[in-house]
Amino acid sequence: MFIRSSSKTINRRPNRWPLLLCMLLVWSPASLADARGASTQTAAPVVKETTPSVVNISVYARVKQDNPLYNDPVFREFFDIPKQLEKEVQATGSGVIVDAERGYVLTANHVVAQISKAQVTTKDGRKFDAKLVGRDPATDIAVLQLQGPKGSLKAIPMGDSDKIEVGDFVIAIGNPFGLGQTVTSGIISALGRTGLGKQGYEDFIQTDASINPGNSGGALVSFSGQLIGINTAIISPAGGNVGIGFAVPINMARRVMEQLVRYGEVRRGQIGISIRDLAAAMASKEGYQGALIGEVVGGAPAENAGLQKGDIVKSVDGTPIRSASQLRNIIGLTPLGSRMELRFDRNGMSRNALVEVGPAKAPVRRTADQSERARY
Repeated sequence: MFIRSSSKTINRRPNRWPLLLCMLLVWSPASLADARGASTQTAAPVVKETTPSVVNISVYARVKQDNPLYNDPVFREFFDIPKQLEKEVQATGSGVIVDAERGYVLTANHVVAQISKAQVTTKDGRKFDAKLVGRDPATDIAVLQLQGPKGSLKAIPMGDSDKIEVGDFVIAIGNPFGLGQTVTSGIISALGRTGLGKQGYEDFIQTDASINPGNSGGALVSFSGQLIGINTAIISPAGGNVGIGFAVPINMARRVMEQLVRYGEVRRGQIGISIRDLAAAMASKEGYQGALIGEVVGGAPAENAGLQKGDIVKSVDGTPIRSASQLRNIIGLTPLGSRMELRFDRNGMSRNALVEVGPAKAPVRRTADQSERARY
């Protein structure tokens, strides 16, 4: 029997209990929760878990005044002005707690350049003075250490940036325009971006998650809640976000951090080769990738390990090599004295070599037809 719309029909005794039973099934809280869970997609759990690890950084620095009148001795004497004037400036950026016990914070180098003092504010409003452990302009990575009691700090787990893929969903967390902690989302747009002229060692993750001024040093987080990059740069004609942001891969940032914590600086080495990207015809052959050795320095670690001019490096310690810049980054960030296992092709045959990283020396002279002739 169907239910009619008249109140008289609905209130007839034979139909009351089936109707009430239907209403209870439809409107029970459990059913609503199930319906919401099936239809609602949210990043809230990841955001709740990771945002306590992202901090705001206020930097105070002293910079030299640039007015040419200050170089005029008559002007300085008349106005009783010292030879060099400095002024204190304040800037804001972001950072990520990666070691709660020791209070280590990863950030971008340009956030703390020329630092005289820094103050770090956590999401729950606590403020810490921060000491500069070390910085590396070549990768735009720096490490701060929070001072004082560090109870209940929360560090974000580091992921593996070698395993991320274009199209993965990501979250960017930082302090854009000094507004306070802000979360944006997007996808990974590209990997291995180089040639931006931002830093000396480039292997950027590109994302369309909004990254604006003040986001620098903040976290790029996977949807599994792991730190995969440190936000560092944007491409923008007007200084705002246009959907092209960049982050330093966490694997690179981790290697830099390890040396900064240990030495206060990055001690780069080389194995004595010059490298360049594969020719377009070779690179397009069934997705063939690697880095071509253009020269091997006599007596260098590479020659001692058996590498030769024309060898194509395919992987280092199991990590596939897709470009000369990637190989350059790996060599440059491997501690002195460490050994790297290189897999390379020679005349179509695959071979392996164990190479020890030695101290850096002067670069090889460049020639007109060699775009990657520096020695690594």
